[in-house]
Amino acid sequence: MNVRDRLLAIFVAALWGANFLAIHVGLEHFPPLFLAALRFLVIAIPTVLLVPRPRVPLRWLIGYGLGFGTVQFLFLFVAMDIGMPTGLASLVLQASAPFTVLLGALLLRERMAARQVVGIALAVLGLVAIAVAQAQAAALLPLALTLVGALGWAFGNLAARLADPPNPLHLTLWMSVVPPIPLLAVSLATEGPAADWAALRAAVTPAGVPGLLALGYLAVLATVLGAGIWTALMRRYPAGVVAPYSLLVPVVGIALAAAALNERPTVVELVAGVVIVGGVLLGTPRPGPAGVVGALSEATQHDPADPRTRTALSSDRS
Repeated sequence: MNVRDRLLAIFVAALWGANFLAIHVGLEHFPPLFLAALRFLVIAIPTVLLVPRPRVPLRWLIGYGLGFGTVQFLFLFVAMDIGMPTGLASLVLQASAPFTVLLGALLLRERMAARQVVGIALAVLGLVAIAVAQAQAAALLPLALTLVGALGWAFGNLAARLADPPNPLHLTLWMSVVPPIPLLAVSLATEGPAADWAALRAAVTPAGVPGLLALGYLAVLATVLGAGIWTALMRRYPAGVVAPYSLLVPVVGIALAAAALNERPTVVELVAGVVIVGGVLLGTPRPGPAGVVGALSEATQHDPADPRTRTALSSDRS
């Protein structure tokens, strides 16, 4: 990977790490489910009008949208709204990587290499340590909700891989068409139309500008720009060359949360975080003879829909 592309990969990881800070700001101005729905609605409208629908089975497109877009962000946004620390959320969501490996083995009968089993065990050990620390601080529910969000992301990964689209970016954009309807429905039922309407009215006032900027960041920078650059890198290089850069996401997330929100992770959380990141990295399959690595792209904020990812995952036997 040349210097320019390395810098682009680091730039995307920074965008995605700052994504959690944008969520924190957005939640100060919008109800959590309504914010999640708006995030995808902003992308869905121009997508339907301007982007050709990917030639993939509808069930996998819907499955991707429900798992990655709906379940993940429904539970993540609610978790952060009720107290999940911003930096810790960026770390715990990495559980989607071992979840994806496990679901692939259980549902798709994909064989796991020994190093993947060890990596998953390390990641789970780190998550258990964080769960114990959070339970002592009476904050176990936000952690559990974040893990459910990571599990939804993992199910979305499998759907995206089974879709096997000719253009992964088109699948990513069209996935955004699915979440707005269920998220809006749940928002209206639980948060109420009055709260949603009040948030919209406040958004067009000077005080609502930070919320609009956060929404724009989530939709345009973190999703469209980040996914666009990452997709280009994934198509230019073997997945295993690009994938490790995603491990910078929780580093950026925790650092920004510490600087902007004065969040201070405990020693246990920091050590557990290192264990989790190491486990995720170890669980990434090694390159095959041709130098292609089956990486859990989407599971670590990449593009799992790249056909080469699916091929490499299924062919890796190291």
